[in-house]
Amino acid sequence: MSRLCEGRVAIVTGAGRGIGREHALSLAAHGAKVVVNDLGGNVDGSGGDLSPAQQVVEEIKAMGGEAVANGDNVASWEGAQRLINTAVETFGDLHAVVNNAGILRDRVLVNMTEEEWDAVIAVHLKGHFAPSRWAAAYWREQAKAGVTKPRNIVHTSSTSGLFSNPGQSNYGAAKSGIATFGQIIAKELARYHEKSNTIAPGARTRLTLATPGLEDIMKPVEGGFDPWDPANISPLVAYLASEACVFNGETFLVQGGTVTMLESWARGQGVDRGAKWSVSELADALAPLARPI
Repeated sequence: MSRLCEGRVAIVTGAGRGIGREHALSLAAHGAKVVVNDLGGNVDGSGGDLSPAQQVVEEIKAMGGEAVANGDNVASWEGAQRLINTAVETFGDLHAVVNNAGILRDRVLVNMTEEEWDAVIAVHLKGHFAPSRWAAAYWREQAKAGVTKPRNIVHTSSTSGLFSNPGQSNYGAAKSGIATFGQIIAKELARYHEKSNTIAPGARTRLTLATPGLEDIMKPVEGGFDPWDPANISPLVAYLASEACVFNGETFLVQGGTVTMLESWARGQGVDRGAKWSVSELADALAPLARPI
């Protein structure tokens, strides 16, 4: 196996189980020293237990790698700073951050509570922002000191947001926001030799299996290629976290053996009369452009 991430230090959030665990194992297998971050909470974010993160650390050590567990809350300003500091203090540097942690509080809009909205937005959006911000601050100081190593951030969006899945307005709004966040900071941080890319994974995890209907679709395949195995996602993440990555500001849909680049918002059809519209005239002109939801 080629060791694409040899000597690099990487953080993976939400790495105690599922896709995050596979990311951590893959990065370690490719030579990275890994900070395995996980609160060890339930699907809805409640509770906490460091043992899932510690178990992944032990798996990495058993395969000859280096890793350390971290139980900080990535949606906490101070917790995210401690997370970045854990990498630097333990391994001497930080080269890649994989923002993966997430929770679900699915509900249709008319039944959703303020707490259900706030909790999901906090873990996903702030949980991407805060570690990215503290990592970027560290990398900026490194660049000012003349240390210009390639740095990478990998974000985790979702088809639930990019393709608008009903019943998940909180989760989908956060995931769409993450994709845009990744694009914007890619432009901001390029001066520090940092690349920011986003994935929208399709895999069997605690979160996806909690979504009605997906358990039947994502049943494990025995004796052949399992397109829903979360391990299928990690090769792309290992590449995007490596020095070899040539992409910046992109979003990739990845499921099974398929990787597809996604296009962001683009101009579509429109109308123009070269002057101010009346309401009735504009309504008549726009009507032919309407599309079914």
